[in-house]
Amino acid sequence: MTFFGLSYDNAPQARNAVFSQIHEIVFHGKGGYDWHTIYDMPVWLRRFTFNKIHKFYQEEKEQYDNAKSSKNKTVINPDGKIESPEFLSKPSLNTPKPTISSPPTSKKPSVSFK
Repeated sequence: MTFFGLSYDNAPQARNAVFSQIHEIVFHGKGGYDWHTIYDMPVWLRRFTFNKIHKFYQEEKEQYDNAKSSKNKTVINPDGKIESPEFLSKPSLNTPKPTISSPPTSKKPSVSFK
């Protein structure tokens, strides 16, 4: 009977899809779900949960890829010569300058950073 959409031909694929979805929610839910809870969950809620987890991991992957591509800068130019990074060539404005002061009772100068 194919009235409900399942037949002997497509039932194994449908069963595999359900169990794969349950596995993905349990595995990627990071301990927030157990197998029996997801199996007994209404289909609409299970799909909603699966889609939310899927969307979260897609966004996380995009952020990772964007961060990785922005950090792909190297100090070796295409000719094979080493170039100094930008932060080494520019003096820092926030570097504390040492000051030497000697207290009136001590003969050794003390160093402090302002």
